[in-house]
Amino acid sequence: MSASVRAGERRRRFRAPERAAVALVLGVALCGIGAAKAPAAETSGWCIPLLMQCNSGTPSPSPTPAPSSPAAPPASPTPGTSSPTPPGSSPTPGSSPDATTAPQPAVPDSGAPVFTLPAAQLGGSSISFSGLTSLTAVTVPLANGTRTPALKLVADRVTVGGFLLDVRKATGPSLVTTATKMELRGNVQIYLDSLSATLSNGKGITLGAATPLPGDELPSSMLRVNLGLIGVTADSISFTAPHQSLKE
Repeated sequence: MSASVRAGERRRRFRAPERAAVALVLGVALCGIGAAKAPAAETSGWCIPLLMQCNSGTPSPSPTPAPSSPAAPPASPTPGTSSPTPPGSSPTPGSSPDATTAPQPAVPDSGAPVFTLPAAQLGGSSISFSGLTSLTAVTVPLANGTRTPALKLVADRVTVGGFLLDVRKATGPSLVTTATKMELRGNVQIYLDSLSATLSNGKGITLGAATPLPGDELPSSMLRVNLGLIGVTADSISFTAPHQSLKE
């Protein structure tokens, strides 16, 4: 059998029904840390379990106080008229720049792997997304039979420069994995409990349990990133110059 035929067979096997098979490969690449032991009929994956709640949010309309002019003498309102708007302001009906946001209810993710506790911390000097399609609040299953909220990011490719993953259990040393670069390709689904990073303009961004999602999309690249990593599935993963060590 030629090498090209054997390679084709390996690719077909790799694309078999569940991407969770790839997630399991991710677990092997990182010494199987945090993987939940799920029944064979369920998906299992490289999972580093949840630490805290992550919610999404949508703006909650709140009334805008009617603008008033302090220099205007008291007067009875006249039907069909309203107080003048102070120069330089442009109030938006039904909204306020200081309005609070209500968290959007998380929806169950039926395709998520089974996760365990606790979460790991993933850091990097930079992170970039290609083909980012969604950022949503979901709930994922835990090994104890319950479900817990998470922030789900879906993209075609995710690259982390200066990769560092610190995985701790309830007791004992932590496993630290470093690499010059870590890259996930194909049907990437990342489950997070928190995200903090610096944008290209120097401003910070933080997502977590009590923060709403940013506008319509996440920036395609960020610096000095820190993720509370629950787990990830993808078609492939690669490391450049990886190294692992145990730390007390």
